[in-house]
Amino acid sequence: MTLAMTMAMRPGGVVVAALIGLVAGLAVLRMPDATAADAVPAVASGTVAPAAAVTVVPGMAPVTDPRNLYSETAAGKFSAVVRGDLERIYVPNLRSNDVYVVDPNAMKVIDRFKVGIGPQHIVPAWDLRTLWVTNNAEGRTDGSLTPIDPRTGKPGAPIAVDDPYNMYFTPDGKSAIVVAEARKRLDFRDPRTMALQFSIDTPGCPGINHADFSIDGRFALFTCEFSGSLVKIDLVNRKVAGYLLLQMPATRFKETKAPRTEAGKVWEPGETEICTDKRGMPQDIRSSPDGKRFFIADMHADGVHIVDLESFQKVGFIATGIGAHGLYPSRDGKSLYVANRGSHKIHGPRLGNGGVVVIDFATEKIIHRWAVPGGGSPDMGNVSADGKWLWLAARYDDVIYRFDTASGAVEQIKVGAEPHGLTVWPQPGRYSLGHTGNLR
Repeated sequence: MTLAMTMAMRPGGVVVAALIGLVAGLAVLRMPDATAADAVPAVASGTVAPAAAVTVVPGMAPVTDPRNLYSETAAGKFSAVVRGDLERIYVPNLRSNDVYVVDPNAMKVIDRFKVGIGPQHIVPAWDLRTLWVTNNAEGRTDGSLTPIDPRTGKPGAPIAVDDPYNMYFTPDGKSAIVVAEARKRLDFRDPRTMALQFSIDTPGCPGINHADFSIDGRFALFTCEFSGSLVKIDLVNRKVAGYLLLQMPATRFKETKAPRTEAGKVWEPGETEICTDKRGMPQDIRSSPDGKRFFIADMHADGVHIVDLESFQKVGFIATGIGAHGLYPSRDGKSLYVANRGSHKIHGPRLGNGGVVVIDFATEKIIHRWAVPGGGSPDMGNVSADGKWLWLAARYDDVIYRFDTASGAVEQIKVGAEPHGLTVWPQPGRYSLGHTGNLR
């Protein structure tokens, strides 16, 4: 493939390719490889130079587009290994200890099966060949992981694992990271057998739960639900690199029942009040497309904190709605969907004033607000493979939602008791970093 052809495949590539043609013969340009940032001369005055290549950790797949780490999860970019996998929505139900399987085309439950105690999330494996149910068994010692074969949709024999609230995978695929929330600990395990490799204690992070990774794979940021902070993990040196307390806003939204709202109409999160909570309750976390900033949903702050990775300091905040919880990038990597659960409480009321907000990554501004007619509790989920639908569990309402990402209109399907971290399968991408499908 020629340089001009390669550049044309990138954002703005047609312009860059044309300019390269104008200066052909004046300079010899070389595309950056996966492990070194080669110098690329300026193409022309006033143009944007190609982003420097990202030097990744050994064993990690190269970053194809340094300006958009989600580039390989765009609609249609399926790995060959998911060919033949069933198109399904897998829903873990925390209180009924089972998984419901939904056919998204028929919009109905077609199967269900019992799993371990307290299933929290359905986690795609790094190699995309297994979906793991994290059976937390909170307050007990008999936690487990139940494998699901995505080709058949059927469960296999569970593996005993201590306190698996959530699970991620190192970017090089060498370890599964079991988030042992109650133990304040990260257990690194063999990604297939789940045999323990080593652990990293996080004593300053009570309620450790959700994570995302730096663009180069060297660090992970985990949220600390019960201390209102973040912990930065140095994955190369296997240690805690630091903690960051997230400052609360002066005001937040007042928790109320949802007003009557038609489907697809603008969601109004309601009146504000003085924020009396001294610390937040951070939940999901996602990187900006260029890897420089991290967005953190906070249930007590009712919005999204923005943290600069290099300085590890908070640099912004976006008020979104009551009980900000789940975060999901759009398939084109331009937007971030924020699920707001409608309550500041871990066990909130039914039919609360929950809704979805869409943030534009480039401007860090809200561009859409979507209501749940009659109220609800949007929580965890993911975007459909084609990007047309946002699927979310309704934590307090025993249903799941399908939001139309073009209009915000929403449909519901009845599932088990207290659905939580559902996953949509299959998804585009080369490998999975865990959670409900953080693919790259």
